[in-house]
Amino acid sequence: MSRFSTKRRVRHSASDMFDLVADIERYPEFVPLCRSTRVGQRRTVGEGIETLRSEMTVAYKIISETFVTRVTLDKPRLQIHVQYLEGPFRQLENRWTFVPLGEHACEVEFFISYEFRSRTLGFLMGSMLPKHSNAAPTQCLRENGRIVSSE
Repeated sequence: MSRFSTKRRVRHSASDMFDLVADIERYPEFVPLCRSTRVGQRRTVGEGIETLRSEMTVAYKIISETFVTRVTLDKPRLQIHVQYLEGPFRQLENRWTFVPLGEHACEVEFFISYEFRSRTLGFLMGSMLPKHSNAAPTQCLRENGRIVSSE
């Protein structure tokens, strides 16, 4: 099982960064390796808390895999939790936490734990997953409907 975690300070509010990461439908625009996403079964489960089912296809060269997760968007706590449902993994867990550091800055905490079912797929894609999983949201931000660099 592989694990990866990191923290990064960015010059955007915690709320803006939460909204960016929560906008799964737009991932193909700015998340490396993400070819497509589909979101369904959206449910409100509490004040400011929503769950959804997400299907994401990732691809690298000739390899393409689709996996399904349950995503909990907890806006009041500025946390996103991803639970694995089906696909090429034995196990996958992903968490995001956005810690406010003032009006226009926050710390983005990212954690991922995963294990591929196939050793070959794990070898080919495993080292790329952590590096690409948190790079884009800490470098991009949506502005007036567009994705723009945060730097």
